[in-house]
Amino acid sequence: MNPKFEFPQGFLWGTATAAHQVEGNNINSDVWLMEHVPETPYVEPSGDACDHYHRYRSDIALLAELGFNSYRFSIEWARIEPEEGEFSLAVLEHYRDVLRTCHEHGITPIVTYHHFSSPRWLIASGGWESAETPDKFARYCERATQYLGDLIGTACTINEANIASLIVEWEFAPPPRQRNKQIWWKATAKALGISLRRLAPFLYATSSKAIDIILSAHHKGVEAIKSASGDFPVGITLALQDIQAVEGGEKRAAKARKAINDVYLEALSGDDFLGVQIYSRVRYGPKGLLPPETGVELTQMEYEFWPEALEAAIRDAVAKTGLPVIVTENGIATTDDTRRVEYVRRALHGVINCLKDGLDIRGYTYWSAFDNYEWSLGYRPTFGLISVDRETQERTVKPSARWLGAIARDNGFEAQ
Repeated sequence: MNPKFEFPQGFLWGTATAAHQVEGNNINSDVWLMEHVPETPYVEPSGDACDHYHRYRSDIALLAELGFNSYRFSIEWARIEPEEGEFSLAVLEHYRDVLRTCHEHGITPIVTYHHFSSPRWLIASGGWESAETPDKFARYCERATQYLGDLIGTACTINEANIASLIVEWEFAPPPRQRNKQIWWKATAKALGISLRRLAPFLYATSSKAIDIILSAHHKGVEAIKSASGDFPVGITLALQDIQAVEGGEKRAAKARKAINDVYLEALSGDDFLGVQIYSRVRYGPKGLLPPETGVELTQMEYEFWPEALEAAIRDAVAKTGLPVIVTENGIATTDDTRRVEYVRRALHGVINCLKDGLDIRGYTYWSAFDNYEWSLGYRPTFGLISVDRETQERTVKPSARWLGAIARDNGFEAQ
C-alpha cells in the first residue's frame, strides 16, 4: 500500500469555465462578432454554448456533489457594461446569484474579470492597443467589485495575459500585415466602424505596446478591486510554458522563455498570488520550435501528452516571482477518459513534489468543468470532466470527474 499524501488544510480543489465558452449568446462581445463575419477562422459559432447562464444553479450543485470545494469562472464585461458607461444591474445581480449559489454549496468562487472576450464598444475604441483601456478596465473592475466583492473568494484580473505573445512566437495566427489582407479581419473592422490599424481584440493584440497596456490594465485592475473593498486575494493568470532545449537550441529556447514567460513573471510585484496555467511542453532546436517527436502521444489539441509540464512551470514561476501559486488551469482534451485520469494523476504528482519542497501552492483547478466552446476550434476538443449534449444540454458526468472529486473530498492522494 502506497502512503497517502495529505494536501494542506484549505487547499482549493476545483474546475473552471470561462463565460463566453459556457454561458451562451454573448452577443455584445467582440468574439461573437468575429464568429459571425464572412470567412471567419472560427469553425463554428458559440451559440447557446452550455447554456450555463441559465443552468448555473444545477451545474454548481453538480460540482459540489462531485466533491469540489472551489469553482473558477469569469464574469463577462460585455454583459456587465454592454455600452460604455452603462452598467447592467440585472447582469450584476445575475452574477451575484452565481456567487451566492457557490456559497450555498460550500464552494469558494474564484472570479476572473476578463477571460479573452471584450465588449464590442471597447474594441471599437482601440481595444487592447489603446492607452485608455487600462482605465476603462479599472472602472469596470471597481463597479463589479462594489456589487459582488463581499461574495468573491479569490480574483484573477486577466486570464492568460501573455496569450498574444505566445500566439506570435508560435505563429498560431498570421502576423498583422498578413491578417490585414484577410476578409474576416476587414469585415470585423468594418462592422465596428474602425480602421484596420485600430483593430485590436485581446487575442490579437500582439504589439509591444499591447503588452504594456495589458500589464497596466492588470495593475490598475488590482488597485481598483482593492479600493472597492475587495478583501480577497487578487492575482493574474499566465499561460506558462515548459520550454525545453535540445542540443543547439539553448539560445532560441531562452529567447522564447523570456518573451512568453519572463516578461510577465517579472512584472507581478505586489500581487497576492499567481495563477499558473499549463498543458504541455515545447522543445526548441537550433532552427527554432520543434514538432512533437514521432510516435509520442498527442492530445486533441495536437500537442504532446506531457503532464510533467505543470511541476516545471510551478517551480519556475515561484523562483521568478516568490508568489504563492494557484493552479488555475491544467487539463487535457481527449475522447479517452482513462487518459484524462492518467494526465491528472501525473500532474498531481508534480504538485505533491513541489509541496514537499515547501512551495506555497494553494489549489489545483482542472480545465474544464464541461466540454465547451474552445474558441476558434469550436466544440471538437473535449476538455471537460462533464460532457454536454449539443442538442439537449444534458450533462453526463465522466468517470474522471468522480475520480478527481473523490480526491478533492478526501484532500488526499495515494501515491502510485
